[in-house]
Amino acid sequence: MASETFGIERKKVDKELYDYQQKDIDKIFGVIEEHPENYNLLYQLPTGGGKTVIFSQMTREYIQRTNKKVLILTHRIELCKQTSKMLSGFGVRNKIINSKVKELPDQDDYMCFVAMVETLNNRLNDEKLEIEDIGLVIIDEAHYNSFRKLFKFFEKCFILGVTATPLSSNIKLPMKDNYRELIVGDSISSLIEKGFLAKVNIFSYNVGLTNLKVGMNGDYTVKSSEELYSNYSMQEKLLTAYYERSKGKKTLIFNNGINTSVEVYYTFKNAGLPIRHLDNTTSKQDRKDILKWFKHTPDAIVTSVSILTTGFDEPTVETIILNRATKSLTLYFQMIGRGSRVLKNKDEFNVIDLGNNMARFGHWSTPVDWKQIFRSPDFYFENLLSDEDIERDFQYQMPPEIREQFSKTEDVTFNIEEAYDKVIQKGLKSKAVLEWSMEQHVKMCVENSEDVFDARILAKELKDDISSRIKQYSYCISKSTKNYRDWLEEDYSRKLRMEINKEF
Repeated sequence: MASETFGIERKKVDKELYDYQQKDIDKIFGVIEEHPENYNLLYQLPTGGGKTVIFSQMTREYIQRTNKKVLILTHRIELCKQTSKMLSGFGVRNKIINSKVKELPDQDDYMCFVAMVETLNNRLNDEKLEIEDIGLVIIDEAHYNSFRKLFKFFEKCFILGVTATPLSSNIKLPMKDNYRELIVGDSISSLIEKGFLAKVNIFSYNVGLTNLKVGMNGDYTVKSSEELYSNYSMQEKLLTAYYERSKGKKTLIFNNGINTSVEVYYTFKNAGLPIRHLDNTTSKQDRKDILKWFKHTPDAIVTSVSILTTGFDEPTVETIILNRATKSLTLYFQMIGRGSRVLKNKDEFNVIDLGNNMARFGHWSTPVDWKQIFRSPDFYFENLLSDEDIERDFQYQMPPEIREQFSKTEDVTFNIEEAYDKVIQKGLKSKAVLEWSMEQHVKMCVENSEDVFDARILAKELKDDISSRIKQYSYCISKSTKNYRDWLEEDYSRKLRMEINKEF
């Protein structure tokens, strides 16, 4: 049968599809049979589930069944090449339409084309190019809105959008406006259970994000992210987290800004760690060299800016560090998905979250109601936790090296909310909470010191603890401006020094 169909050759890869992949292909063909043209269907499958394998097999079958041509659209040149290679492996002769292709005199030689969205849009608008007899259009990473402008050229076709996250990259342009229905594939937890994806261990480090600003695209601005993540204390936090959870493991760090990534590079390099930096200004050759080095160096670290979220596949990655916050569920899944490939000796990986992302979106492997999100994206966005709500639940944990300095104190914790409730019950002024807190801090400094100088040095180690307590207190009294909190912190630290002086 295969050799009789024009454009289809014997498969070069001996690839058996998994049950869940075949089941989804059958479902999609069921819809195609019901609505052979002028119908838009969306298909969801997690990163690592094998979307390219699925639509390569589908392309082969579709051409054999209908004798019509298939067009596959991608938004990145790397995805174009990967897709073309996979299709060839499945015995589908195909041609890439890239910036070098101005016309298609040889279009009758192919039944399948792979095109970059911008290139194809330019050619079709210039009327330089006309692709005839297309029956099926497959859109990879369909949540990007750049594809919408091409729909008018393929109104008579069956359009299949494929994505891991059926949530539009633009809140104002929901996917339900472009697709009639959604087919949901296997969940992340199911693919982990079946051994197709690695199990994840997520380690979250609390980060104060209330100074971050949200831009027009609905995500945190690069400028405000750079200010936070480039500063010394956040770089130290990142390095500490790396030593605690990823030392010696192959690690990929995602940042929201080139300056941050460069800072990370120097922080790690100065610590004597094997690291390279990568962003969209890196030359093709350098990028190739860096990724080759990353592949073959067991403890390699690459710090990057969003560039490796799609079209990058390095199964040997053992740790993903989210050195950024995002409000994009798609980006959250894409970044973590880079570590989820399984290997013979790898069935789990680590994620270090330095952007409160898990608190915002839930655990990576927690089931998501994609149909609900597809139908009501506004409802989903409205119910996302705000940074303030997330930070309200933070519990400060004293780092081991600081706890060691207060070893003579049995309990160094203090529950501000509980203390506030007691103060209100007793009819006292709310400031009494801070007085009680300070009494404990004074006691901690005094009982772990030889003299007043020691005690005052120790008091400086309480900076983060004081900051956390002030923040919790400001939530209790519903007065949470940064200026007010800063003033309270300074006042608290000054009074703490005075109270310590009185004790000696």
